[in-house]
Amino acid sequence: MRKFCLFALACVLFGAGACRNRNQVAETPQITEVPTADTLVADENGYLVRVGDVAPDFTVKLTDGYSVNLADQRGKVVMLQFTASWCGICRQEMPHIEKQIWQRHKDNPNFVLLGIDRDEPVEKVLQLAESTGVTYPLALDPGADVFAKYALRSAGITRNVLIDKDGKIVMLTRLFKEEEFAKLVATIDEMLK
Repeated sequence: MRKFCLFALACVLFGAGACRNRNQVAETPQITEVPTADTLVADENGYLVRVGDVAPDFTVKLTDGYSVNLADQRGKVVMLQFTASWCGICRQEMPHIEKQIWQRHKDNPNFVLLGIDRDEPVEKVLQLAESTGVTYPLALDPGADVFAKYALRSAGITRNVLIDKDGKIVMLTRLFKEEEFAKLVATIDEMLK
């Protein structure tokens, strides 16, 4: 009887739910939630990724209908440029990317450049290519879902992400700043030596 009274008192003190089954062993809670872009903290430029991180994987459809998967590009230097037709700074930067990066390295099998257009139809993206004079591959990003793997969905563009042959991010740029862009060009040149 004394054991029962102690058990009843413990149930009252610790809550009835904890004492439903005297013989039940408490289970250790399991953490099943994996961090996502929604739970990550952005930096001052709105990036969710950092230098040194493995670049989040994705598959995009190019304006010519072909698809490209980032993970399939391992072993190559990859530059991602996030852009859109409505972005004036993107339009300013794109001819520089074309001339100083794409034209220099387009024939190098160890280099991939992808312009990823944020949430616009293919017709608009083709018009952007024509008006800026770029010939590098442009991809579609419906809903800005690829963009949201790298930066806050509400964050602005233009942005460049440089990825090394191991799939790790080595440089992140925001807006078009001549000094930063020159560093991007020099870094790509060095990585492709």
